[in-house]
Amino acid sequence: MTRFSENLSPELHAYVVAHSTPVDEVLADLAAETERLFPERTGMQIGPEQGLFLTLLARLTGARHAVEVGTFTGYSSICTARGLPADGTLLACDISEEWTAVARRYWKRAGVADRIELRLGPAIDTLRALPAEPRFDLAFIDADKESYVDYWEELVPRVRPGGVLLVDNVFSHGRVLDPAQTSPGVQGIRDFNARARADDRVELVMLPIGDGLTLARRR
Repeated sequence: MTRFSENLSPELHAYVVAHSTPVDEVLADLAAETERLFPERTGMQIGPEQGLFLTLLARLTGARHAVEVGTFTGYSSICTARGLPADGTLLACDISEEWTAVARRYWKRAGVADRIELRLGPAIDTLRALPAEPRFDLAFIDADKESYVDYWEELVPRVRPGGVLLVDNVFSHGRVLDPAQTSPGVQGIRDFNARARADDRVELVMLPIGDGLTLARRR
């Protein structure tokens, strides 16, 4: 056994993807179209292994009601919605009509459009306008890093006990370890990581999936 997670080379990452359930045509086409339409923003899309992880986690936890902050072109929302039952719901929060117009097309193609409610506008306003009581089984945060702590503080009380929160990009591509990296985005991640670790409302683990993924369970 090893005490450390492996540092994935491109070759080992390809091996991981090749030995997981294959991505279907809908997700493959969505990834390709996103790269073509928004080449400078393709890093905003989660990887195939992260998408499968979302689907499996939703199914394993029996989630019925989910929320995501940061939808982009819809890859993560398709993966999450596929893990919900037919009467499940996903609240998708984003600010871009351009990005989510692509998402809407692919939600229909994936057969999950009826499970997804899109709300355009600042996500923090959307979250604060929600009822305060716990209502979500699963929450996924993958948006502007400076606001991660704010999103977390709004979502934790709204996730039921035993529910799950997932937060992406918690490594900030390794920049969290470099004191010279002081951009608002990197500092936002550092602040979030420290806040989540100190939060006694949850138990959590930081996973080396993609650019780092924090998995938290609401106590």
